[in-house]
Amino acid sequence: MPTVAQSSTETDWVSRFADEVIADSERRAPGKPVVVASGLSPSGPIHLGNLREVMTPHLVADEIRRRGYEVRHLISWDDYDRYRKVPNGVPGVDESWAEHIGRPLTSVPAPAGSAYPNWAEHFKAAMTEALAELGVEYDGISQTAQYTSGVYREQVLHAMKHRGDIDAILEQYRTKKAPAKKQQGQKPVDEAELEAAEGSGAAAEDDGTGSAGYFPYKPYCGGCGKDLTTVTSYDDDSTELAYTCSACGFAETVKLSEFNRGKLVWKVDWPMRWAYEGVIFEPSGVDHSSPGSSFQVGGQIVSIFGGEQPIGPMYAFVGISGMAKMSSSKGGVPTPGDALKIMEPQLLRWLYARRRPNQSFKIAFDQEIQRLYDEWDKLEAKVADGSVLPADAAAYSRAVRTAAGELPRTTRAMPYRTLASVVDITAGHDEQTIRILSDLDPANPLSSLDEVRPRLDKAEAWINTQVPADQRTVVREEPDTELLASLDDQARESLRLLVDGLDDHWSLDGLTHLVYGVPKVQAGFSADATPKELPPEIKTAQRTFFALLYHLLVGRDTGPRLPTLLLAVGADRVRKLLAS
Repeated sequence: MPTVAQSSTETDWVSRFADEVIADSERRAPGKPVVVASGLSPSGPIHLGNLREVMTPHLVADEIRRRGYEVRHLISWDDYDRYRKVPNGVPGVDESWAEHIGRPLTSVPAPAGSAYPNWAEHFKAAMTEALAELGVEYDGISQTAQYTSGVYREQVLHAMKHRGDIDAILEQYRTKKAPAKKQQGQKPVDEAELEAAEGSGAAAEDDGTGSAGYFPYKPYCGGCGKDLTTVTSYDDDSTELAYTCSACGFAETVKLSEFNRGKLVWKVDWPMRWAYEGVIFEPSGVDHSSPGSSFQVGGQIVSIFGGEQPIGPMYAFVGISGMAKMSSSKGGVPTPGDALKIMEPQLLRWLYARRRPNQSFKIAFDQEIQRLYDEWDKLEAKVADGSVLPADAAAYSRAVRTAAGELPRTTRAMPYRTLASVVDITAGHDEQTIRILSDLDPANPLSSLDEVRPRLDKAEAWINTQVPADQRTVVREEPDTELLASLDDQARESLRLLVDGLDDHWSLDGLTHLVYGVPKVQAGFSADATPKELPPEIKTAQRTFFALLYHLLVGRDTGPRLPTLLLAVGADRVRKLLAS
């Protein structure tokens, strides 16, 4: 039996939506599975912004499953949409693909060298793999299969019969003006949101209006296969539909009651599906949520099909550190698969779970990923000791497990920044890597690198794919004799104190104590003295000492954390490089 809604004990946004969805589902379809939905268009690489379209309903659906309800999370693959443009930056694709513009995505050839039969399947495959790794349970629906098999035939005929009612709804929005330009002194408008708002509105899309009247159905041409067609007449009684194609000049008359090569225009197609599937919850992006856009207009059209508009929170954009708003057509945008190469699925799930849908956030592919992992590890520690706040605990729980169970995880979660530093220095050499990682905690050494996988592999992938070559760490082969010869007595003494203490401090904590302690001892303080007990100039002395060590070890002002670097280099080689 389903359990009582848990909003009284959990304070996160997921629980609140789950309460609302369950109540609405029990009102609309008591005793039936709760239906939530997402829609993805495989028109190009499906990026991390598109992932929010899936993760928002997934998290809500999973919470409802945890409470004992049966849930269907539908992902509609909009693979019967028209191919609009050739995306940039896709390997195996050139401008010759422009000849397919206007055809269904499933009728466009896959990029050269692809193992998949068509364009849509090629881009669906990468997303399907990523969703499996993320633990997302869903029912996939191909819109090509739905339309070409006649599943929606009654809905199509119904829409055509009620085209006057649909036209009247759309007409309310065709005269809407574009958003006003920003006046002087007005609060700045986010350019991406303005772009989305200007790109919505019924007038911005082909909604079925033509010189012969309004028709909410668009055939794909029987001659060239493109949707550059115009319906010229339709008879409700016989369902005879005539159309012409502006691309190739082809014309024909078909019986719509038997014809399956076409689809409803988007602003009618979407609400038709809400009614057909009984969707209770489906979020939409900013571009679908502004005045006159698909979600708002669909909320009125859905009643023509006997349905209700779903609970539909607007979700904000997802950015990447150092990149502008993501667009599949602009190319080079990171996908969920790209993110999962450098971070564990738990971390990626957490980024979507901890922010309300209307809050924008960024996913780090740069150095910020190390800080994110530090934050994640601190959260894990708080969960373990019971000091975590309720909302943070809920977000953590949603990140590490689904209703089906825990996601696979790294057995021994060493700090990501440490793993990244080690693989940077060792260039992925397994024997060197396990030696260094075992030295981090000599009392509890690793028996196998498998203990730190997959986190180790993610850190190595980040180093190899996201860190520029000029920022990689290369340890000196020979001492910098010129720099060593130029040192004054105090600098020479600091190196001697470090080298003499290596054997007694050969662990991560020990070397941390040693490198911070040398400047304290030189200034006449105890190596154990706390910052409160020390004058401000000690920090300056420490920075100077650290810079000297980096120059002598890697020839730069900065590098990986010094304790990790010293462990990676090894005591004998450190002595060789610091000997003056």
